[in-house]
Amino acid sequence: PAASLCTTLKKHVSKMAAGKATAVAKKLTKSGISKKGTRIHTKVHFYRPKTLTLPRRPKYQSRSTPKKNPLDKHSLIKYPLTTESSMKLIEDSNTLVFIVDIRANKRQIKSAVKDLYSIECDKVNTLITPRGLKKAYVRLSKEHDALDVANRVGVI
Repeated sequence: PAASLCTTLKKHVSKMAAGKATAVAKKLTKSGISKKGTRIHTKVHFYRPKTLTLPRRPKYQSRSTPKKNPLDKHSLIKYPLTTESSMKLIEDSNTLVFIVDIRANKRQIKSAVKDLYSIECDKVNTLITPRGLKKAYVRLSKEHDALDVANRVGVI
């Protein structure tokens, strides 16, 4: 009789527990709180999920002043060259020789010479010296005399 009493008691407790469990499950589903099941990961690596990235709305500019162009016409041409070979080029082939910024290209040199000295030039040849300076040979057009321009610039 004791064994049968024990089994009936166990059945009764298990029924009560099952009833409690269903009541709790109903409460949870009604209130909208539900325990999400664990996700089964099939890959070895974890990939971070893409989250919302909002556009930046800064309170102030990152730079207070606009960036200045480092190659304006005044900093482009450093100085005219006054060596004997450059003087010979001025007299013979109507060419002025300048030391220019290493980052300058031929078009920029041509426009800077035109703006600074108000002369037209036919072509510009450039080379980089072993000392690391850029030398520009500016061939003037037929209307302009290199000797007069050199006097005006202060080369001679």
